[in-house]
Amino acid sequence: MTRPMKEIARTAKARLLKLHYDAGVGHIGGNLSCIDILLTLHHRLLGSADRFVLSKGHAAGAMYITLWTLDRITDVELLTFHKDNTLLSGHPAVRGVGGIEFATGSLGHGLSLACGLALAKRYMNDQGRAYCLMSDGEWQEGSNWEAVIFAQHHNLPVTVIVDANGLQGFGSISDVAGMDDLTSRFRAFGCSVVDIDGHDHIAFERACRNISDGFAIIVAHTKKGNGVSFMSGNMEWHYLPMTQALYEQALMELEAAT
Repeated sequence: MTRPMKEIARTAKARLLKLHYDAGVGHIGGNLSCIDILLTLHHRLLGSADRFVLSKGHAAGAMYITLWTLDRITDVELLTFHKDNTLLSGHPAVRGVGGIEFATGSLGHGLSLACGLALAKRYMNDQGRAYCLMSDGEWQEGSNWEAVIFAQHHNLPVTVIVDANGLQGFGSISDVAGMDDLTSRFRAFGCSVVDIDGHDHIAFERACRNISDGFAIIVAHTKKGNGVSFMSGNMEWHYLPMTQALYEQALMELEAAT
């Protein structure tokens, strides 16, 4: 029997908190903003012919936990997160972890990589799509707009998911570089775009399944630190690690909410 997404998400988010607390590292806010997307993609959408690129590499923790829910990463391996000689580094590497196509971390590269995968599929007459999860702050990188022009021109089978939580490492998207109205900008390039609630598993799955062919963008409106009161919409949780008291509070709040 297929497990309900809410049940999967409850287990995954609790383990994500523990992963980051045990390692004493940050980026938990941006992990919580996109983990619902990652879980839905990997449990409900990705087929054997599809490929996935995590462009926002600082969400590696959420990616590892997603793979853990699929039994592709073990509990023992999770204990090595962010430690010396680990396969589970703070930004994803490609050695030894199935389901990770590229090492990512420097923002603004993932969409070009996804376009390369999709173009190769076309030349080889392969089926399937390339999916690329990006942050909204990445769209301040010019390489992404070049990739949009390329993907739109060739109508490549690429689905872009923008984790639009409105925040980046130095403040809000609108304050840093005024890139808050992404949907209208994408439409000006002729792209097919849909806006959804990025924490709604059903809405996200429906949006992906409604894409019939070619290039498409889903702007998933999310909340940094979603589900945890002291993290929610708070830029500082782009970086901060949790104390024991904050970890326990966060765990209690997430369990109460789900």
